[in-house]
Amino acid sequence: MKSLYLMSAAASLLLAGCGSPDAANDDMAASKSADTTTMGTMPAEAGATQSAVAMLQTADGKPAGRATATAADGGVAVSLAVEGLPAGKHGAHVHTTGKCDAPKFETAGGHWNPTQAKHGLEDPAGQHAGDMPNLVVGEDGRGTLSYQLKGATFAGLLDGDGSAIVIHAGADDQKTDPSGDSGARIACGVFKAE
Repeated sequence: MKSLYLMSAAASLLLAGCGSPDAANDDMAASKSADTTTMGTMPAEAGATQSAVAMLQTADGKPAGRATATAADGGVAVSLAVEGLPAGKHGAHVHTTGKCDAPKFETAGGHWNPTQAKHGLEDPAGQHAGDMPNLVVGEDGRGTLSYQLKGATFAGLLDGDGSAIVIHAGADDQKTDPSGDSGARIACGVFKAE
């Protein structure tokens, strides 16, 4: 009698656990729905790329191109495309303050240099976080440059007073401190988060 009772109890448990195929699918669908809802509540910023854009202008207010800064590999990559500038090599740097008051753009401050390094890509004691290779502009007034800034952070780029990108009249010699002897500032743009 005792074994009959145990067999009956085991059969009841098996039947209760099996349920209909539809019930099993309903449980699985409910589980997927819960997973989707959870994933849908993830913050939008989780996979977003941080970027900022600076629209450059000349001293007389003419458009001179665009610079895009993007958070990349723990640093900042800058991509620059200019137009309407004199042909030749030009110093191009990120400057410490997000202001571009014409005609001299001096309100942009000096080169962005949070670690107080020396200037220049060729200086063994350098370089500033805002130092970049020379921008080469063709006879058509156009030029491009892409560069991963050394020692830069995106948070530093867009700190309380912001930053600007400045194009100089002459080539940067990549060693003379503090500015590479690159001459007057001929175009400037303030970085703004996108």
